[in-house]
Amino acid sequence: MKKYLALLLAVLMLAAVFTGCASKETTTDTPAAPTDTAEPAKTDENTAAEETPAAEPASEEGKVFNIYAWNEEFKGFFEKYYTVPEGITVNWVINPSDDGVYQDKLDAALQAQATAAADDKVDMFLAEADYIIKYVNSDYTMDVSKIGVSALDTEYKYTVDAATDTRNGQLKGVSFQCCPAALIYRRSIAEAVLGTSEPAEVQAKLSDWTKFNEVAKQAKDLGYYMTASYAETFRTFSNNATSPWVDADNNLVIDDVFNQWIDQAYDFVQNEYTLTSDIWGDEKNAQMFKDGKTMCFFGPAWYYNFSMGNAQDPDKGCPGDWAIIQGPQAYFWGGTWLLAAEGSDNPEMLADVFNAFTANEDICTKLVENESQFTNNTNVNQKFAEDPNYGNAFLGGQNDTAIFVELAKNIKFENKTQYDQLLSEGLPKYMLDYFTGEVSKDEALANFYSFVNDKYPAIVTP
Repeated sequence: MKKYLALLLAVLMLAAVFTGCASKETTTDTPAAPTDTAEPAKTDENTAAEETPAAEPASEEGKVFNIYAWNEEFKGFFEKYYTVPEGITVNWVINPSDDGVYQDKLDAALQAQATAAADDKVDMFLAEADYIIKYVNSDYTMDVSKIGVSALDTEYKYTVDAATDTRNGQLKGVSFQCCPAALIYRRSIAEAVLGTSEPAEVQAKLSDWTKFNEVAKQAKDLGYYMTASYAETFRTFSNNATSPWVDADNNLVIDDVFNQWIDQAYDFVQNEYTLTSDIWGDEKNAQMFKDGKTMCFFGPAWYYNFSMGNAQDPDKGCPGDWAIIQGPQAYFWGGTWLLAAEGSDNPEMLADVFNAFTANEDICTKLVENESQFTNNTNVNQKFAEDPNYGNAFLGGQNDTAIFVELAKNIKFENKTQYDQLLSEGLPKYMLDYFTGEVSKDEALANFYSFVNDKYPAIVTP
């Protein structure tokens, strides 16, 4: 297995020369705070740093703790709520996930781990659901049970399954968030299109794809868009695939849900029910302002917290004019796992970080209260779900945690492969030319297959 992984990582490193050479690598240091003069983090409440005294690292602990990530979301939470042990400096190495750049940079670092200087070794790195098994099922990740981390009963089962090495049952890390996803809709537009903005009534009118597609026509007739990106519903479909992207014989599989999405997206673009913006595009993001004309967006708690900044803009946005429902189909999207790199010289801090963001209920509570997260601690989530006084101001006071607690029951981590990120990004990208009439459906699929052959020569395409 090590030889296979080394070969795989070597191939990825070579690919990085061509696909990742233009990427920007950001490295930032987070020094340990002085013990007597540090000011509390700037949050609405006192931080966990005040509640959890700094722990003295063992003498064998390294002095630099290197964390690899693809954005600064977790970095922000870490710096607010975790107290770095005295004498340790945290170094963040951040590269974008686009086109696999983050994985390429991480693979290169893991490949060099055995011979790297102590201060350069990867200690912890973040991974998404789309490719986590690539690292979990490898010898480049550490069995964290050996350093005092265990799968807690308070963690959602699928997050534990995703971080468990299927070869030997070893736990390789934890997730600090659970990611059931929802349909996020604009209340005022729903009122105009459906005659109601109440979540239960909107859900009844959008409870399956047939209804959803019919309402899209109603919205268009009234001057609104149903969605703001041709790829908006892709994750809802793809997360319900009944087969993996690549089968046991290394054949590419186009699950029937992808064909269903292609038919819907073609119809939406042709009839102008949606825009041709990328899922992260500026044109789509502009639709989140108060003068936007789009009724529906799709995503988990991190999405409206991390991706809907325009909607939350106090001047141009429309905070309070939103609500969430399950929508046509239950699904989950993403998640961030914290994995331990084999060869790290900071095992005590690794365990402390992992336990802080899963077992420390004070930190998990603040992630809900201050950051609109849905945590990976069922006790904390249930507390908010049952609180009659809790509500999310962005969602007009709706108790989103109560909704996500129910949606989380539907999550299963299955039919995943190490190729999911680039394949799930590639199919929508290459189908857009078909949606806009530039090529036929068969030609668009052929272009996608060429992309797959270029990225993963071992995969057999139709």
